[in-house]
Amino acid sequence: MKKVALVSFLFSTITYVSYAQAPVETKAPNSAYKPAFAGQTRANGIKTKTAFGFKVLTEKLTSPWGVNSLPDGRLIITEKAGNLRIAKTSGELSKPITGLPAVNSDGQGGLLGITIDPAFEKNRMVYVVFSENVEGGTHTSVAKGKLSADESKIEGATVIYRATPAHKGTLHYGGRIVFDKSGNLFISTGERSDMVTRPQAQALNSSLGKVIHITTDGKPVAGNPFEGKEGAKPELYSYGHRNVQGLAFHPTTGELYSNEFGPRGGDEINHVRAGKNYGWPTITYGIEYSGKTIGDVIQQKEGMEQPVYYWDPSVSPSGMTFYSGDLIPEWKNNLFVGCLSGMHIARLVIENDKVVGEERLLSEEYQRFRDVTQGKDGALYAITDQGRLYRIAKK
Repeated sequence: MKKVALVSFLFSTITYVSYAQAPVETKAPNSAYKPAFAGQTRANGIKTKTAFGFKVLTEKLTSPWGVNSLPDGRLIITEKAGNLRIAKTSGELSKPITGLPAVNSDGQGGLLGITIDPAFEKNRMVYVVFSENVEGGTHTSVAKGKLSADESKIEGATVIYRATPAHKGTLHYGGRIVFDKSGNLFISTGERSDMVTRPQAQALNSSLGKVIHITTDGKPVAGNPFEGKEGAKPELYSYGHRNVQGLAFHPTTGELYSNEFGPRGGDEINHVRAGKNYGWPTITYGIEYSGKTIGDVIQQKEGMEQPVYYWDPSVSPSGMTFYSGDLIPEWKNNLFVGCLSGMHIARLVIENDKVVGEERLLSEEYQRFRDVTQGKDGALYAITDQGRLYRIAKK
C-alpha cells in the first residue's frame, strides 16, 4: 500500500491519513546479529489514521528530564541542573521551585525522573531521582518532599534511597521512577557505563544496572524476589540492565515495561518480571562504540530474558508511557517512547507481548525527546533536551 501524507505546517501541525507497511528504520544495522524471533526488531511500519496535531507550548525549559501530570492538569517538570518547574498547558512556567537536595549535573547526571504520590491532593508529596555527590563518587539517589501550598519550594526533602556502590563517574544513572498499584515505587538504575562497573549489572549485591522496588520510606518491598537470599540486596526486582531510562505500566495488564540503552545498537524494550535477568553485559544485540564486539558475542543464553523489541542502529530510548486515553482510540494501549539520538517519539503497537507495528512521530522537529507522559486531558505531552514542551492531540 502506498504511503499518503498531507502535511500542514500551520501551527506546527501534521496530519497523517494513511499507513505504510515497510519498517520505519531504513539504515543498515551495526551488526549482522539475528533476532530471536520474528518481529523482535524492524517491525512493520504503521501510520496513525486519526488526524492529530502538535503544538510547542514553550521553549523556555532548560534541559528538562522528567515530566508528570498534576491532578489539576498542569505538568511538573525536572530540569537537569536541579530545578523543578510547573507548567500550565498554556505554556506558562513557574519560577524554579527550591528545597530539593543538591545534584551533580555533570555528564548524564542531574535532577532526573519524577512522580507524585497517588494521594497527592491530600499529602502533596513529590518523589524525584537525582545524581548525588557522596564520598567515593556519586549515587543514583531517590528523595521525597512536600510541595508547599504556594508551590515555591519542596518542604522536608529527604533522601530515602541510594543505589550503591558509589562510583566516580557521571554516566548511566538510569533515573526513572513510577508508583505501582500498591503504592510502592519502582526505580531504574544504570551500571554506570565504565568497564569496571559493567559486570555489576549481573551482581546481586549491587544496586547498579537494576530495577529497584521500594516503599515510600525507601525500604525493600515485602515479597521482593531476592528477599532472604544470602548476598543479594532485598530491594532488587530485576537485574542485568545497562541503562534504564524508561518505565511504564501497561494500562490493561498492569505489567511493567522498561527500555534501556544499548551501546551501538541493542536498545531494548523489556517486559520486567520479578527476579529475571535481562542479560547485560553477557548477551546483547549491540557492539562497542569502538566497533568491537562485546563479551562472548552471544545474543541468547538460557536463564536470560530476551527483549520484547530492540533497535539497531540505536534510537536512544528515554522516558515512555502507555496511552490509555480516548482522544485517539487507535492509540489505546500503545507504547510511546521518547528517543534522543533518534529525534522522534516511537509509537509501538504491542500484541501478545510482541511489537507488531512501529511509527515515528514528530521526526521533522529534530528534537531529542527526553520524556513523554499522558496528560489529564488525554493528550500526550513531551519534553526535549532543547527545552521544548509539546502537546500532541487529536485535531
